[in-house]
Amino acid sequence: MSLNEDRIVPRGSERRGLRFVIAAAAVVFAGLAIVGALAIGYALAGFAIVTAVAVLTLRPAEEAGIAPPVAVTQRAGESLDVLVAGLPDPVIALDRNGRVLAFNDRARSLAPALRQGEPVSLALRMPELIETIGRAYASGEEQRVEYSERVPIDRWFEVIVVPVKHVTSLVRLDLVLMTFHDLTPLRRVEEMRADFVANASHELRTPLAALSGFIETLQGSARDDAPARERFLPIMQEQARRMARLIDDLLSLSRIELNAHRRPDTPVDLVPIVRQVVDSLQTLARDRGVTLQVEAAKALMVLGDHDELVRVFENLIENALKYGAAGKRVEITLTPGQSADGLPEAGVAVRDFGPGIAPEHLPRLTERFYRVDVRESRAQGGTGLGLALVKHILNRHRGRLLIESKPAAGATFTAYLPAVADSPQPK
Repeated sequence: MSLNEDRIVPRGSERRGLRFVIAAAAVVFAGLAIVGALAIGYALAGFAIVTAVAVLTLRPAEEAGIAPPVAVTQRAGESLDVLVAGLPDPVIALDRNGRVLAFNDRARSLAPALRQGEPVSLALRMPELIETIGRAYASGEEQRVEYSERVPIDRWFEVIVVPVKHVTSLVRLDLVLMTFHDLTPLRRVEEMRADFVANASHELRTPLAALSGFIETLQGSARDDAPARERFLPIMQEQARRMARLIDDLLSLSRIELNAHRRPDTPVDLVPIVRQVVDSLQTLARDRGVTLQVEAAKALMVLGDHDELVRVFENLIENALKYGAAGKRVEITLTPGQSADGLPEAGVAVRDFGPGIAPEHLPRLTERFYRVDVRESRAQGGTGLGLALVKHILNRHRGRLLIESKPAAGATFTAYLPAVADSPQPK
């Protein structure tokens, strides 16, 4: 027999290789669709692509009748690689012995030590995960497990382990498919919600306790004490106002978050909005002995919600009056400009000349209920939600907030908003 004759393989081997690839794709994509790891439409599209690739790569060799069985197996493995590579989540395919058959780039970024042909336990050193793989293979049923990583940052994952066993007269599949779902965003939202509820409850409990105490005193020992009543009533009124401000800020924040995906489309001029806010705060400025100075262009047009923008500049200017009063001057500057992308942009900078803010506090200033000085904030009537409102409103307007400050050098809060194209630009 000649050398070429030794290499001839019956066409049935190629057909079995083709059927193996198609059957493997069908089972894997069906499993992903069933467990919810992949939408049905994506599953059907992926199956169609893999089938087409398999037909195009295996059929020419079948027609020539010279492809060795090793090539069939290699192509089947390559098709499994292609199948896994196109999935949106990190995916690892294992054989019955827990060795890695295939994985995608997302899985590689999750576990850089992954190597084909090596035990998965060398790359994923979580006993609970290895035990889950064993249970899935032994029971033949889907298993789920959650695990967390603490280095380099805290991350949480859910792993869905699906055993894939399919036997016909031509094809035998016996593998385990691992799909990783990143739970980190959900966990962080849960933590934020828990912190928010705890902080809101605490902020409401303080004025409520004060009001309850004064009411009990006036109903009891101070029932007929006119001087005590005159002293208590202003304090009670201030605590009630504090509760009202807090509830108002909470409701405003909720409304803004509800409409965060809707960008305002009404043209508004920032110049009269800022001047309106400055006029409304002149009484507070006189009480603090602070001069408000405004430097503005003739017009600065943006697409925005008038009332929400008023809220932004009220918070920024009022904060400058309350916490930067020692400087006796607050400067508000409105300037047209350009963003980093070369698009027209409007900037409104509010600068005070007070004590400034330490650098370690700057990244957290827009967090809900975060305060540099809790006692000072409460003494000034702050709710701890002002800058959080500013950030969320600017986000809805596709804007941003820049905070610059140094101790003993004052602070500058600059709100940037996309400007209408015909706003005046600097020459």
